[in-house]
Amino acid sequence: MRTNRISVQSALGLSLLVLGLNSARADLPAGTIGQTVLAFPPEAHRAFVVDVEFDSFVAGRVTVVDPDQKRILGMVPTGFAAPSALSHDKKTLFAADIWYSRGTRGTRTDVLTAWDTSTLSPAWEVLIPNKRAESLTQRYSLKPSGDDKFVYVYNFTPSTSVTVVDTQAKAVATEIAIPGCVLNYPIGNRRFASLCGDGSLQVVTLNDQGQETARSRTPFFDPNAEKLVERAVNVGDTYYFTTTTGTVRPVDFAGDAPKILPSWSLITDEEKKAGWAPGGWQLMAVSPKLNRLYVLMHDAHEAMKWEDPSPLIWAFDLKTHQKVATLEAPVPVWSMQATGDDKPLLLGTDVEGGLQIFDLKTNKLTGSMPKVAKTATQVMSY
Repeated sequence: MRTNRISVQSALGLSLLVLGLNSARADLPAGTIGQTVLAFPPEAHRAFVVDVEFDSFVAGRVTVVDPDQKRILGMVPTGFAAPSALSHDKKTLFAADIWYSRGTRGTRTDVLTAWDTSTLSPAWEVLIPNKRAESLTQRYSLKPSGDDKFVYVYNFTPSTSVTVVDTQAKAVATEIAIPGCVLNYPIGNRRFASLCGDGSLQVVTLNDQGQETARSRTPFFDPNAEKLVERAVNVGDTYYFTTTTGTVRPVDFAGDAPKILPSWSLITDEEKKAGWAPGGWQLMAVSPKLNRLYVLMHDAHEAMKWEDPSPLIWAFDLKTHQKVATLEAPVPVWSMQATGDDKPLLLGTDVEGGLQIFDLKTNKLTGSMPKVAKTATQVMSY
């Protein structure tokens, strides 16, 4: 009899719960529960961690964090290994997504999605050619022009090209072939450069409609003599590349033709003999306000392992080229980004999915944010 009483009471309780849910269904509009609008303009140190979720790789995310308060502010879902970029006006986060109709298979759809950085909701999207490069994300596989009118999407099929999306018309403007070259390094409002396999730099000029009007090639380095890392950093139209052995090769794109600036070394002869060399994924960062370059360094470098993470970060004065500080993280760091404000932070994603935070005025570690991502390939900030 006791069992029956419990059954009757349980059934009655379940019926009341269902009735309650049915009556409450119309009270809350879909999609409004728990939604938070982030401040605009954003905090100077707000950062965006690109997570490709290597264990599954079907869908990733961008985690939005406040490194000062050590808080996660929100999250944006992205498609397969989607490269992401921030607009200069700070209003938009772009992601070049790939989706399959059956999740891991089926009809492929490539789309450029524009996310509102305050609501973290999609503002608009544009279908793009099904050619977007499928690789670990990096800075210059997706970037906006200086005035945010265009977004450049790097394609690899394995022929290489750049899809130009007009953000005002919200449409694809054109696709520009860059055979033998990779990536798209924005220059001002209407140009972008690519790094070519023969060691040259190719610059493409566009008009206001996004159509190509000019193209040039400039010799840059000897690919038979050194290995240049394509994952550069820039201050305005000046880009800084490094070789895997530590030679910095800067280029000034501000003029009509690229100006190859004098190269310099990250390491002394003694340090080279001791085995020092740069390494990591996004292995460099730059602080424009401090005019300093930050490089992940290996103290026992091994050939073919230069992309490995490291806890050691060297800081260099970009004017004197001298090493001015050494920063050390508690765990190895893979990718870095420096904020662009007057009190900059260095943000480094570590091998455990955390974020290591340094105050660049003091070069001291101010804290860590554990488990903000699973496979953090890139950090973005303003």
